[in-house]
Amino acid sequence: MTRPRYPSFGTALIFLSVAQLSTGLKCVCQLCANNTCETGADGACWNSVMLIDGKEEVVKSCLSPSEMKGQVFCYSSRNVSKRNCCFTDFCNNETLHLNPERPAGEASWGQLELAAVILVPSCLLCVGIMLGVCTAQGQRCVYSRARKGDAEEPLDDQTLMSPDKCLKDLIFDMSTSGSGSGLPLLVQRTIARTIVLQEIIGKGRFGEVWRGRWRGEDVAVKIFSSRDERSWFREAEIYQTIMLRHENILGFIAADNKDNGSWTQLWLVSEYHEHGSLFDYLNRYSVSVDGMIVMALSIASGLAHLHMEIIGTQGKPAIAHRDLKSKNILVKKNGTAVIADLGLAVKHESITNTIDIPANHRVGTKRYMAPEILDDTINMSSFESFKRADIYSLGLVFWELARRCSVRGTCEDYQLPYYDMVPSDPSVDDMRKVVCDQKLRPNIPNQWQSCEALRVMGKIMRECWYATAAARLTALRVKKTISQVIVIKDVKD
Repeated sequence: MTRPRYPSFGTALIFLSVAQLSTGLKCVCQLCANNTCETGADGACWNSVMLIDGKEEVVKSCLSPSEMKGQVFCYSSRNVSKRNCCFTDFCNNETLHLNPERPAGEASWGQLELAAVILVPSCLLCVGIMLGVCTAQGQRCVYSRARKGDAEEPLDDQTLMSPDKCLKDLIFDMSTSGSGSGLPLLVQRTIARTIVLQEIIGKGRFGEVWRGRWRGEDVAVKIFSSRDERSWFREAEIYQTIMLRHENILGFIAADNKDNGSWTQLWLVSEYHEHGSLFDYLNRYSVSVDGMIVMALSIASGLAHLHMEIIGTQGKPAIAHRDLKSKNILVKKNGTAVIADLGLAVKHESITNTIDIPANHRVGTKRYMAPEILDDTINMSSFESFKRADIYSLGLVFWELARRCSVRGTCEDYQLPYYDMVPSDPSVDDMRKVVCDQKLRPNIPNQWQSCEALRVMGKIMRECWYATAAARLTALRVKKTISQVIVIKDVKD
């Protein structure tokens, strides 16, 4: 009599894991309600321990599919951090330790399951690919070196790019290659690990900004503190969104996590603009009427591109900035501007009608918060709400810019919005009383009416900071209105 055949244990295990991946996972989450979070399809449970100020700090949460694509959260640095991504319900319910002392041969069922279902076939595939590459090139495999994270052993960029390539060539190749989503990971690491830091040019709550040199060219290096790992990852992820590159959005070059042996440095490399932020620029210089129009148009163009959704296979999701201010806008040599600091940005996926909100603890800048954020009435489930909050902030940036516009040789001193109404470091309550309760806005001087460009700018500001968010202009309408000012001026000239 023939014995019935049943599926093997390994086969059943694989089917079980695939089913779990397609329906989402339940994970331990320290900062969530009931200490539980749920991933989307293809997400993962995340477990992390990092050495901060000599103490181990543990984080457990969910990873979205978009965070999984970057592969950064699942990569461990030597001695100072350990991260683990797993793919079964509550598989991160284990406390990791740095250099743990475990008895030989001890392994949990979750580890065996992960090895059987994921690691073994993945390792076999990687070994096959690496052997092929190493045999063909007759040299040490670049991929293996990239994964080590060894600061003492930089990558050999000759194997990845031509020595006569400059940054503009690399970025052009990237923009015309079809992906539009950033340089390959190995090229990014090659660039980051061959940069020589020159001088510190700024500090913020995230860390420091340095001017660096790569092949004789200046670059900006934003170094995040290890506490702000999610902000670093989020900003790198947003900058590498397909079709995001635009002349009025800061040019992203590379992201890398560098282990120097005692702590992990989180680098974000971008184009360098010697004038610095719009805040710095307006403190030092005034602008002409033409300069004001050109700069305002470039800021509106960058925001319009950010907000715009591009439909198609190589499309772009709509993105809202959420922290637009003069310190997050950089001035280029030609007098135009680029929008920077996308660490708080949110993306809207129209197909699923979901809003990808970053899981970090940062909030926007209180002085630039829209009324609906200050009084906590913003509809977080509507992406339009985030775009309209950006427009309110844009109106305040335009006010800062217009104050420094020189007409007949005179202009006003630089000031921050609401400088005469709130303290230098206002609280949310301070801003709520002025913006929501008293419904005050920055003063628009009467003398602006004598200059056509300033008159139009004043009108745009009022329509950007309406208390009713739905009544505010769109970024595209702001862009078109400023463009019309240029046309009228050209006709008069």
